[in-house]
Amino acid sequence: MKKVYGSASEALDGLLFDGMFIAAGGFGLCGIPELLLSAIKEAGTKDLTFASNNAGVDDFGIGILLQTRQVKKMISSYVGENAEFMRQYLSGELELEFNPQGTLAERMRAGGCGIPGFYTKTGVGTVIAEGKEHKDFNGQTYILEEGIVADLSIVKAWKADETGNLVFRKTARNFNPPAAMCGKTCVVEVEEIVPTGSLDPDHIHLPGIYVHRIIQGAHENRIEKRTTRQREDA
Repeated sequence: MKKVYGSASEALDGLLFDGMFIAAGGFGLCGIPELLLSAIKEAGTKDLTFASNNAGVDDFGIGILLQTRQVKKMISSYVGENAEFMRQYLSGELELEFNPQGTLAERMRAGGCGIPGFYTKTGVGTVIAEGKEHKDFNGQTYILEEGIVADLSIVKAWKADETGNLVFRKTARNFNPPAAMCGKTCVVEVEEIVPTGSLDPDHIHLPGIYVHRIIQGAHENRIEKRTTRQREDA
């Protein structure tokens, strides 16, 4: 089966529809599937629900889709770097479902593994637990969290072979693997595509069974916050 496509728009052809649920990889500005997000923006797909650790910043990551009002709901852990996100949420234009980071990652992984739900202590006694089933185990209270199954996963990796085996580089190996697992269809953008068989099996972070389409492209490496100090006088 062909998995390598010529561009982000080609790889997303036939997959996008209004009101769909998308799981996106990335942590801060690291590992964001920027090419695929740009293609979704250009396609004009709207009323989107995104499960992603955060929403990027105003002009990068999911933030570009917030600017064009294409996102209806975010399922996220951290959203503090995006002014447009804050404005839309406080004005009631954007729905937000907060998840602790570990819970969100496990919800994605569970969905990808066919696990419908799991119990966790994280969030007990907070607004996170409101409306969720509670159950006691060995005298401790836990809440039930449901696994996430998305219509589409979009992720970014460092390398892929032509069958979709993926290698992530450094901190880009964050939410990308679980996000890739939980989509009914997974589209991946990579910096390099290598011949099948050239990757060491022990170095593969996500097997190609989860990956349906791949694109290669140039990426922008951003720093979320650059902090410097003045040089002391000699």
